[in-house]
Order: sequence, then C-alpha cells, then structure tokens
Amino acid sequence: MQTTLEHLVTAAQAGDQAALKKLVQNIQDQIHHLAMRMLINPDDAQEATQEILILVITKLSTFEGKSAFRTWVYRVAANYLITAKKVRDKELGLNFDLFKQDLETGLDPNVSPSIPSSQTTTSGEDSIWLNELRISCTMAMLLCLDLKHRLAYVLGDILDFPQSEAAEILELSLANYRKRLSRARSEVVSFTSSNCGIANTKAKCSCPRRLPVARELGRIPEKGSSISPAFALRDAPNYDTIVEDIQVLEEELRTIKLQRATPTFASPQDFAKKLVSVLTPDEQRSNITH
Repeated sequence: MQTTLEHLVTAAQAGDQAALKKLVQNIQDQIHHLAMRMLINPDDAQEATQEILILVITKLSTFEGKSAFRTWVYRVAANYLITAKKVRDKELGLNFDLFKQDLETGLDPNVSPSIPSSQTTTSGEDSIWLNELRISCTMAMLLCLDLKHRLAYVLGDILDFPQSEAAEILELSLANYRKRLSRARSEVVSFTSSNCGIANTKAKCSCPRRLPVARELGRIPEKGSSISPAFALRDAPNYDTIVEDIQVLEEELRTIKLQRATPTFASPQDFAKKLVSVLTPDEQRSNITH
C-alpha cells in the first residue's frame, strides 16, 4: 500500500497542484536543514533551498519510484550542493590549520575557560550567546572539509542516514562511501578532540574565552543588542546542558554530540506556496536541468 507521501508524488506527477504544494511542504524543512549544515550562512541556505526545490518540482516527472522518494530528493539536493557554481564560488578555501589559528587568535586570558558543572549555571544572556558561539563554531568547522567529504559527513554522522542510503544518495558504492565518511570523520574528530574546549578541557580555545573577541569581530552582538541569534534558536540544546553531557562521552561520541546539538533549521519561508504558484504546469512537468 502506498504511503501518503507516495500518493502525493503520484498526484503531483499527474498535475494536481494541491498535492504538489503538500509534497513540497513535506520536504522543504529537511532540505533547508541540509543546506544550513552544508553552507552555514542562512542567506545562502535559503537560496540553495529554493533552487533545490525548483529542481525537485521540475524533475518530478523523472521520478520512477526505483528508490524511496526521500532518497531521490536528497540525491537532487546533493548534486546541487556539490556541483552548483554559485555554491562552489562561495567556498572560502578554509582548512583545519587556518581554523585553528582563527580560534586561538585573541582569546581573553582574563576569562576563565572553565565549563559549567551541575552546581553552576551560566547567566541568561551569556548562556544564549555562548550557545550561539558553540553552534556557529561547530557548524563552521565543517567548512574545512571539501564539499564531497562534508556532504558524506553530514549525511552519515549528523543526519544519521543509514550508510546504504547515504551511498545511494551520493551514487557511490557502499565501500567508497564508507571510505569517504571515514576520512571526513577522522579529520573532524581529530580537530575537535584537540582544539574544542568543550570536548577537551585542556584545549586553548573555550567558548567563554572566545566570546569577547567574537564580539569585537562582530561575529557575536554586543551585550544588550536587539539582534536575535541566528543559530541558537529555541529548540537548540542549552549550552550548560551540552557541555556537561559531553564530559561523560568517549572522544568520537563527543564530536558527534556537538555536531548534532543544533536546532532544527526549519525553512523560514513557505517555498511550497511561493514556487507552486510561480511555476506553470508545463514547467513543473518538464525535465529542466540546471
């Protein structure tokens, strides 16, 4: 028996506008979350989400059900995120050595690097911005991976896709996917274990010591600012809770815990309403390549 999602796919392929709208609404949050984890910048993620959804709509007639619809959607997204010129052009050329230098530049020696314990809590505003710094740093760390390894890592260790499905999404053999994921994981774990003060209390950098310079650089707003966090959204795990939970985990699990401890980056726009009303039925049924 077909699932509700498969019913929507069949109806949308037959030209049902309402079904197409519901279908896009079903996938837009997942695509936006993927784009945020790959690109970090909220504006870039919104643009990529829209472009990917346009591709899904215009290529929908080519979906033959040979794989799960989710797998097919993520394959469309993956191809875009790896090959789109506008994505490649915005790559910063960052690597782990440069990222380490940036983290260790301007640490405030007068601020205690200590982490909260069950007996201590961080004050309200500081907790919010320490969490913003924590999340933005762990997300930006992935920019040190090239796009292919970043995507393999995001699918495998952050979104927790079965390796067989992630391999299918990336159109790799299972063995080659495992090698790619292993290389990416090794680099992220090694860097986190050596340089993140939450994962390693002996590391030079810690969020409390980094926060003052992050404010000076404009990466974190000054105290009392009316600017809202871009990453420490309401459903983001609390800073104090995360740093306490991390301490009881083994090295590799600490890295995974940190990378997964982000909010659910739901799409800030209802792209379904916007795109389905803009694209004509002929455009929706045509196989447009970008």
